[in-house]
Amino acid sequence: MVGPWYRLVLFALLLLLSGSASAAEPRDELLDSETARTLTLGNRPVVVFMADIGAMTPEYRAARARERIRHLEPDDVLQPVTASRIVVADNPAILLSINNKPLFALVGKDLDPTENLTLDEAGRRTQVRLERIRQDYLEQRRPEQLVRGGVLSLLATAFLGGFLFVIRHLHTAWLRRCLRKPLGRLLLPTAPFWLGDLMRRIEAGLAGLLAMVLSVTAGYLWLGFVLTRFPYTRSWGEQLGGSVISLLTRFSDGVIGAMPGLFAVLVIILLARFVIRLLDWLFDAVQRGRLELPGLHRETVGATRRLTTIAISVFALVVAYPYLPGADSEAFKGVSVFLGLMVTLGSAGLVNQAMSGLVLVYSRALKPGDFVHLSDVEGTVTEVGPLSTKLITRNDHEVTLPNSVIVGGKITNLSRHVSDDGLALTTRITIGYDAPWRQVHAMLALAAARTVGVNTRIEPLIRQLALQDFYVEYELQVRIADGMAPPDIRAALHAAIQDVFNEYGVQIMSPHFMSQPDTVVKVGEEHRFDPPAVK
Repeated sequence: MVGPWYRLVLFALLLLLSGSASAAEPRDELLDSETARTLTLGNRPVVVFMADIGAMTPEYRAARARERIRHLEPDDVLQPVTASRIVVADNPAILLSINNKPLFALVGKDLDPTENLTLDEAGRRTQVRLERIRQDYLEQRRPEQLVRGGVLSLLATAFLGGFLFVIRHLHTAWLRRCLRKPLGRLLLPTAPFWLGDLMRRIEAGLAGLLAMVLSVTAGYLWLGFVLTRFPYTRSWGEQLGGSVISLLTRFSDGVIGAMPGLFAVLVIILLARFVIRLLDWLFDAVQRGRLELPGLHRETVGATRRLTTIAISVFALVVAYPYLPGADSEAFKGVSVFLGLMVTLGSAGLVNQAMSGLVLVYSRALKPGDFVHLSDVEGTVTEVGPLSTKLITRNDHEVTLPNSVIVGGKITNLSRHVSDDGLALTTRITIGYDAPWRQVHAMLALAAARTVGVNTRIEPLIRQLALQDFYVEYELQVRIADGMAPPDIRAALHAAIQDVFNEYGVQIMSPHFMSQPDTVVKVGEEHRFDPPAVK
């Protein structure tokens, strides 16, 4: 089984090595205009007639040659094909004969001028093709040859069936082992579950693809082997073998031709990687405070690192693009245009969000860990991303705000200018004009002193912000100790203010009426701890 297939591969290699010379041979795939002018015997093209000889057109010459060959006697086929020089219409020609019976003649105008073949060389090649067809014809008439080809085909079919059975068995075993413990788990034993499941799916897909490729390849080789066992279909089998060799040749030529470009791409990638690592070292030094550069701050190092990495990568891709294999092909250009169109149509909102993120980062309006008030949300910043910003509110809820929304509103950073005295916390209260403002100031200061978490070493600031139509608006500002949550301190401060004002008989309810009520609106001492309040 190996010997005949080896001879077929060797014959295909010889055809490949003689590629420039065999280009003058009749093509296996004929054009419509060449079919009628081509002499084809046993599924093999022999010669293409190009010239008119007297009143005989190329089509007539091809039909006449087929008719003469069809009327040969069985004894004629036992004799070899001969080629002799003759003169036709005062022009040299090569006459192909068998058993002294002329078949057809070749003239100089039948030759393709681009092939640089002489008339004698064309005649010898045509003689070789005819002789090979004659041998195949005789071989086809031998019963032992047909039996031998049938036996070898059955053996090849049995071998193919066994090979496919083994492939299927190995594929099933691989899938079972993949379900138990994929190769990805052996390489990354600590990978998360979702990554392990993804690696399992990838491995199963690769196993199926490999099994399919091996099965199709085996079927292709089996078909070529079986076709070459019989003279009538031998040309088809040789075409299959030649297609494989041609495919491998084109692939190897493509790989070899792409090596200089791939080397250039590799050099560009290495240079870009070196520059990125050098900048990473520079950014790390700035972020850790070992180096100071004008215009580069610790808060903006992360964004600047990402931007420079993207810019260098894009620049390297643009420089390396012409060196990529197939960069000049129409398919590559079509894919590039399609990707560019997708990015153009889908990046309008994305670019808006990204630019808003850059404004947030480079304005240094906030950073992770800051306690801020954005729009109607107050909380601690946990992440300032390129597209959105995340906050944790006092209720432990995570709120995600698009950067464009933040940039379009007011940003209040409550912790940016925190001194050693602590974070400033303010609250407001409105009291009627019947309450002495000095008393109100004293009560607010007393409430601040009673609140746990307030820095009592710092005197609270009390301001009268506005004299409204019916009441006075007061503001109390205190400093809270490190590590204390502002919402919790504000709630405790409000409770202390209510207790102090009730204790001294000053009503907190802001008046919105034309005259004072007959009695003071307050909570009496006996009702201060009514249920469910606990002393």
